[in-house]
Amino acid sequence: MRHNKKFNHLSRKAAHRGAMLSNMACSLIMHKRISTTLAKAKALRIYVEPLLTRAKEDNMANRRLVFSELKQKEVINELFQNVSEKIANRPGGYTRILRTGFRLGDAAEMCIIELVDYNENMLKDTKKAAKKTTRRGGKKAAAEVATEAAPAEEVKAE
Repeated sequence: MRHNKKFNHLSRKAAHRGAMLSNMACSLIMHKRISTTLAKAKALRIYVEPLLTRAKEDNMANRRLVFSELKQKEVINELFQNVSEKIANRPGGYTRILRTGFRLGDAAEMCIIELVDYNENMLKDTKKAAKKTTRRGGKKAAAEVATEAAPAEEVKAE
């Protein structure tokens, strides 16, 4: 029975799976966005988010723990210097998975996994949505402008 065995083995032995996830995590940290299958992206999200949480506090213990998983000095420096600054105030959910369709060869579901704070297009869209006003709000603003303009005209008449 498979009681309490929840993670996806991805049809690989443990060593192969660990090496693949480590390599994908390094690519994600360096390039901020990678394209892969949906199953691998979900497994990568579970693998990389605790490492990103460790990177929020830059000390030797955390650097060694992350290095034991990733094994690349350039990636560790990028993670602790640049990425950690962007995710410092985020309580979790550092990655986003965007489905892109199906691969032609074997119809595997493909997706893009990216670091949330590095997609400027998505960040711009959220700012535009917050500025949206209703017609009713426009009438209130016009009425306020009219009431402010009326006392100014009275002052000139006196």
